[in-house]
Amino acid sequence: MRTLSDAKPALPRAVAGNLLPVLKHRLIFGPVLIALLVGAIWLDVWMESQTGHAGIILLPLIAIGILGAVQEIAPLMRALRTEASRRLLSTCALLGLAACTLTPSGFSSQTSIAIVASAGGLAMLGSIIFYSRNRTTAGVVLATGVALICFVYLGLMSGFLFLIRREFGAWELLATLLITKSYDIGAFFTGSAIGRHKLIPWLSPGKTWEGLFGGLIVSSLIALGVWALGHSLVETPEAASLLTIAWWEASLIGTLLGLVGQGGDLIASMFKRDAGVKDYSKALPGFGGIMDVIDSPLLVAPVAFWVFLAATGQ
Repeated sequence: MRTLSDAKPALPRAVAGNLLPVLKHRLIFGPVLIALLVGAIWLDVWMESQTGHAGIILLPLIAIGILGAVQEIAPLMRALRTEASRRLLSTCALLGLAACTLTPSGFSSQTSIAIVASAGGLAMLGSIIFYSRNRTTAGVVLATGVALICFVYLGLMSGFLFLIRREFGAWELLATLLITKSYDIGAFFTGSAIGRHKLIPWLSPGKTWEGLFGGLIVSSLIALGVWALGHSLVETPEAASLLTIAWWEASLIGTLLGLVGQGGDLIASMFKRDAGVKDYSKALPGFGGIMDVIDSPLLVAPVAFWVFLAATGQ
């Protein structure tokens, strides 16, 4: 007769069996994504040296990522019985990106704020008109809310990646993304190995406190590594805001960005849980969808921008 003690090893084997395919794909596609990221930033720097304008390569890539994210968000909203036009959501998201990134830096702060606010008003008014085109008010408010989420969440917040590149430099942008994703890697492996205590089980059952602390340690160490490497590679460290601070400040920034990145992941999880799905899509094996990859950088980018601004004393 099979005893309880005989059955105990079955759970770890089952978990390992489910984890191995994910781990395999992450080990394959993770380095590829990192290489593409580094290559894109390097190409952007080269284009800046040729044209004098930063972000020529980066901005179209952000726009492409936004359009891909809309393709994943729209079905989730429809699962919640909310009308979600891919064309309208894409327009609103790109409008938010344009308002955040294409406003000339020479404009006054009041004018810049007015441009962003006007773009938001246009997104709201356009959505109301579009969703009431059939002469009905049913679902118009909810659908307009989704459009504004795309305007802010995908458009404005992703625009901060471009602003970091333009206002501070390629090193800060690369550091922001590496620190953020290193937290994800550290949390995934630590949580998978020793995770026992659930972080927020009602929202994301797979997240654990062990994973959280493991991720924060890794993001802190990566920030220190970026800080040290920058001093040896960057010709003018005083021009890079991340390199003008002390090593312990870099470590704290790594911890902060990792923690904020976890918040971004939880926000994305809220959308998925509300719609009753596990992943946004299967576009990226081992990772899920585009949104599953960019959810943490979306929230980290605005925070990183203000951190770098403070570091430069502006």
